[in-house]
Amino acid sequence: QVQLVESGGGLVQPGGSLTLSCVYSGHIPEDLNLGWYRQATGKEREWVATIHAIGMTTDYADSVKGRFAISRDNAKNTTWLQMSGLKTEDTATYYCAANRGNGAVTNWGQGTQITVSS
Repeated sequence: QVQLVESGGGLVQPGGSLTLSCVYSGHIPEDLNLGWYRQATGKEREWVATIHAIGMTTDYADSVKGRFAISRDNAKNTTWLQMSGLKTEDTATYYCAANRGNGAVTNWGQGTQITVSS
């Protein structure tokens, strides 16, 4: 079982930057992919980014491509989501997620709130 704990949320002005962290612990399989999802009030949870275990390749939703960057350090059991050029529509609760290989997400963090407002 993998446990995920996010941190780094808060209030930021439009155009600003913020970095989220997610520490993962427990039994960490070699094919564990890590990702970020978000859910705005009244909307469904949506995928934001993934960093794959194999090759450390990354994928991004079109809405954040070029503004967000996902990374991980397996030695520190941490993944980060660096966000820049934040927009009001980025306001949401952000969740760290884990899945194995091509499987569905099996583990979620508790979520951290990001509010982009002037």
